[in-house]
Amino acid sequence: MSSSQGHAHDHPHPHDHSHGRALNAAHEHFFLGDNHLRNERRTWLVIGITATMMVVEIVAGNMFGSMALTADGWHMSTHAAAMLIAALAYLYARKHASNRRFSFGTGKLGDLAGFASAVILALIAVLIGWESFLRFQSPVAINFREAIIVAVVGLIVNLVCAWLLKDDHHHGNDHGHAHGHGHNAGQDQNLRAAYIHVLADALTSVLAIGALVLGSLYDWLWLDPAIGIVGAIVIARWSWGLIRDTGGVLLDYVPEGEDLPEEIQEILVKEGAEIVDLHIWQLGPGHHGAIVSIVVNDPHAPSYYRAKLAAIHDLSHVTVEVETRAA
Repeated sequence: MSSSQGHAHDHPHPHDHSHGRALNAAHEHFFLGDNHLRNERRTWLVIGITATMMVVEIVAGNMFGSMALTADGWHMSTHAAAMLIAALAYLYARKHASNRRFSFGTGKLGDLAGFASAVILALIAVLIGWESFLRFQSPVAINFREAIIVAVVGLIVNLVCAWLLKDDHHHGNDHGHAHGHGHNAGQDQNLRAAYIHVLADALTSVLAIGALVLGSLYDWLWLDPAIGIVGAIVIARWSWGLIRDTGGVLLDYVPEGEDLPEEIQEILVKEGAEIVDLHIWQLGPGHHGAIVSIVVNDPHAPSYYRAKLAAIHDLSHVTVEVETRAA
């Protein structure tokens, strides 16, 4: 005998649903993060701020003949484009959250968008590193005062955007459960990707300010490209971490810090069940699915074991297959 159960997670207590529905009862696959709508609005707001600053810098740079302003404006455009991916992913996931053609909902769309943004971030790191390398060979005259003003303004804008995109939703034991999960289990990777793009821009501004101040004092033209290479390495490292985490979700990888398998095992062993097959994957931020096959001497209905597994907060969609152990 086998059965499955889905839980609609558009409220803070996903396990308030009844676990005794009929096998053919329709259930939702709403696996978006708790702060999906808030994060979507903030991402659009950051895009508006970034795009406005980008246009101002490009227009001012062309009017006043400033390459520093123009270059920084076009640099901001790459991050605005990456954040647009995040915003559109939020919008699409929300609009199609109830589309039954998505077998397990649209919760993983944010991870797909995060993966794409991470690739863009890696390309930005390569471009910054390459441009810095070229400047080592052909130093460019720098208008230090103007460049410092641009970097400071850019830093202020980026700090405001970083504050807007900061994920302040806490996961883990705040739900009243004594078990923990991997550090990225409930994290919105789409928001994280947008946040890292803003941090990368802020980092380049901080490094640029330091390099420009020292360069203006000691006439060290070489310091600007040197700091550029350091920034490129740091951004590439952030990009790799994001690619690794989002790629793992897309490939249904269970992180080493994720203890859902142990929690499921502990609950079912107490019921005298032996797990013969277990599959766990992430459905969205803070949501996991599981298919569990067990053998038992004196089996109960699948709904009985689903009710026991409902104690695991992050387990949002469960299929239980029960077999009687052979004599």
